[in-house]
Amino acid sequence: MAPDHSTCDADVMPASQRALRRNGLGDIIPRARDRRARRRKTMNAVRGFGGVVLAVLAWAFAPGSVLAQDGYPSKPVRLIAPFPPGGTTDVMCRLIAQKLTSSFGRQVIVENRPGAAGSIGHEVTAKAAGDGYTLVLTTKGALVVNPYLYKKLAYDPLNDFALISVVISAGPVLVAHPSVPARTVKELIALAKARPGQLNYGSGGIGTTAHIVGEFLQTITGASFVHVPYKGGAMALIDLVGGQTDFQFGDMVPSVPLIRTGKVRGLAVTTVRRSKALPDVPTMAESGVKEEFPTQWWGIAAP
Repeated sequence: MAPDHSTCDADVMPASQRALRRNGLGDIIPRARDRRARRRKTMNAVRGFGGVVLAVLAWAFAPGSVLAQDGYPSKPVRLIAPFPPGGTTDVMCRLIAQKLTSSFGRQVIVENRPGAAGSIGHEVTAKAAGDGYTLVLTTKGALVVNPYLYKKLAYDPLNDFALISVVISAGPVLVAHPSVPARTVKELIALAKARPGQLNYGSGGIGTTAHIVGEFLQTITGASFVHVPYKGGAMALIDLVGGQTDFQFGDMVPSVPLIRTGKVRGLAVTTVRRSKALPDVPTMAESGVKEEFPTQWWGIAAP
């Protein structure tokens, strides 16, 4: 799926343009942010890599900054993964890091800083120098949802980050353990209503898309589920495969191979159209649930 991204008019630093072209990053149109973000002129160019949409990144900063010079990057770049290893965010971070390492000729190192639905990793990023050597793979949850879940965040979603590029936008897929006697969404909802509070679903943590979508399904159907939060979506999927939970709204990347091998059962995708990766799995609308479901997006941001 092609990510949503935008460009706008701004002067381009000639030195930065030359550096980008040498690295094969194409033509970039950077954007000036607000007055306090003097180092935040940003750009984005999006490429595909290994079946996953990647952000290929570079910046044109104010005169005198490191990034305005031809030598950027002159040292390794840190890419913060705000969730544990093995999950979708971690996998995307490593794919992006591999591509950028090849393009920049400098190591891009993934650093996992999980906790509090991505808040810990974003706090680390917000406190880092705005010199282009610390990036974070941000999410809608961290920037949009967390401010409503936590009374106090150690970062300001509106002012502490420059959003460089959206990487991908996608909806989760509803998957169930094969032992659950439900092969459709209607059957799952009927089962939950017949056994209120007995079916449980896992998620990567409180406030994650999987959690929000699970609660949304309860609200619109009147069914009753028990939420089981984990420290990351990968851990939640492991327990689902092991039969410790009944179902989950899983990210597409790790869920697809599990569905194809029969380790979990795909009941429905939450997107408007069927996924090309799972053509036999119906949409929620086709399954009788007409409401529009929340989706997730991932993007690259800098302090």
